[in-house]
Amino acid sequence: MSNSTVSRISGISNDNMLRTIAIHVGLYGVALLFVLPYLYMISLSLQPESIAISSTPHFIPPEITFANYSELISSSMIIPWVINTFVVATVATVLVLIVDSMIAFSLTRLDWPGQSVLLSIIVASFLVPFYVNLVPLFIIVADLGLVSDLLGVILPAVANPLGVFLLYQFFRDIPDEYDEAARLDGFSSFQIYTRIILPISKPILSALAIFVFVFNWNQFVWPVVVLQSQSSFTLPLGLVVLRDTFTFQPGLIMASGVIAALPLFILFLLLQDRIIEAVKFQGTTG
Repeated sequence: MSNSTVSRISGISNDNMLRTIAIHVGLYGVALLFVLPYLYMISLSLQPESIAISSTPHFIPPEITFANYSELISSSMIIPWVINTFVVATVATVLVLIVDSMIAFSLTRLDWPGQSVLLSIIVASFLVPFYVNLVPLFIIVADLGLVSDLLGVILPAVANPLGVFLLYQFFRDIPDEYDEAARLDGFSSFQIYTRIILPISKPILSALAIFVFVFNWNQFVWPVVVLQSQSSFTLPLGLVVLRDTFTFQPGLIMASGVIAALPLFILFLLLQDRIIEAVKFQGTTG
């Protein structure tokens, strides 16, 4: 091998290494931009009030205290609001997974008249803005006596066409041979659904569960319409109340933000592998 060839190969390797370093530096830089506000929020929540309101910002707290958290818990309804939000998000997520997976299974694995019509209605519902349904939904909820009731927030969240559409796409890619083999073994349609389709669909179900949970955890517009008493508020509504109550206490406001964001961060850490599996599986079957 000549010296010129060796030099050319060495130059290409160096270019690839520099390109890789530049990509990683850029990715880490963008990630830092996303993480920086959260780090400052945590820092501000741990600072004494005298330092937090000073004209000189401190990214690293010169003094750490948990007084903001203790005062927030003792002087507000943050704990009941967290419980309400957790109940709404958890129950809505479970119901969405059950109902939407059954609908998607019936649309892809069963044969009955009107399937295409129902699927067309589900797809067409994406074109209707949510705000158009606010008044009719509120009238229905009020007639059912669910105003200021968590069920009034949960039940409309179950009617989620996105979950049906995602699961429909996923179930459709599962080979029909699984169903045929199961029926030869005497499986009923419900057994095929529970013992074959659902176990195969764990990645997409986990991804959908995370999406639905986060959406209902952060939901603001519908709860602010339905929930009219502070005892029934969810966290997004409670944070607005806290902002108006503790106007000149940034440490308390940031502490409430940390409490609101922490459960979602923990959820993502626990289920991030499922999200990656869902993307990989959909990529190989789509």
